Amino acid sequence: MKIPGALLGCAFLVLGSISNSALAQNLAGDEALSKVLIEGEGWQLVAEGFGFTDAACADSEGNFYFFDLGKGTGIRRIGSDGKVATFIANSPKCSGLKFGPDGRLYACTQGTNKQVVALEVPSGKVSVLADEVQPNDLIVSRKGLVYFTETGKRQVTIVDSKGNVRVGATGINQPNGITLSPDQGTLAVSEYGGTNVWVFRVEQDGSLTAGERYMTMRAPTGKRDSGGDGMTTDAQGRYYVTSHVGIQMFDATGRLGGVIERPQNKGTVSIAFAGPNREYLYVCSSDKIYRRKTKAKGALL
Repeated sequence: MKIPGALLGCAFLVLGSISNSALAQNLAGDEALSKVLIEGEGWQLVAEGFGFTDAACADSEGNFYFFDLGKGTGIRRIGSDGKVATFIANSPKCSGLKFGPDGRLYACTQGTNKQVVALEVPSGKVSVLADEVQPNDLIVSRKGLVYFTETGKRQVTIVDSKGNVRVGATGINQPNGITLSPDQGTLAVSEYGGTNVWVFRVEQDGSLTAGERYMTMRAPTGKRDSGGDGMTTDAQGRYYVTSHVGIQMFDATGRLGGVIERPQNKGTVSIAFAGPNREYLYVCSSDKIYRRKTKAKGALL
């Protein structure tokens, strides 16, 4: 996707106030929520009884993975049968998970040692790629480069499979969620402490250029930040960002198509397409996992 030279500012829908029970739609827009949501389909409870769920991701077969940061019970997997099983029992605490092109599961660890690691599947053997970092979330490119957000440092950092670390981008207001466009030519990063989603051009060597505030997220009435958190992308190039007000959907041009209500009045922090044909939007919502069927299909990153 080519990054434009100026921020699109006036194409956003106008909302009075957004609550957890409200569903905001850009009814006249080209990428309204009606193109994604199925009438009569709502959130379905998949699993509950956790402490605090995070690190949503999926594999190429549509299996869903997450980590319970509240109870630290290892990496969990939800298959097509909807049953929860332990995938890797003795893994570090993880706030971000993504499969790489080499079949390993990459993670941002949140234990005593904050690291970016790669876990062998199914043994769980850990290889440290980046040590003494402050990782929050990550995405892995088809070239095997790991891009991860360091919220406290206000930057995106890049590490390759050999452990070579370099700074990718700086100056982002508490960067949190991170994802790639379907063609992997654009990297998008959400601000937890602001109202922007930044985008960067991904160069051939994996470096990031042409950084720009490209999408403007809604914030709750009376708050200055959106709480932009986990992100995912569908095959049409739409971006989905979890936030204080719900899941904000943007089209590839940066226009807000609408806000999908949260499944419950608790923090919904991580998101991924999974399930049959990757048509289900899965979310980590505090102590529960929910999903809802959509007209969209998750991008194969």
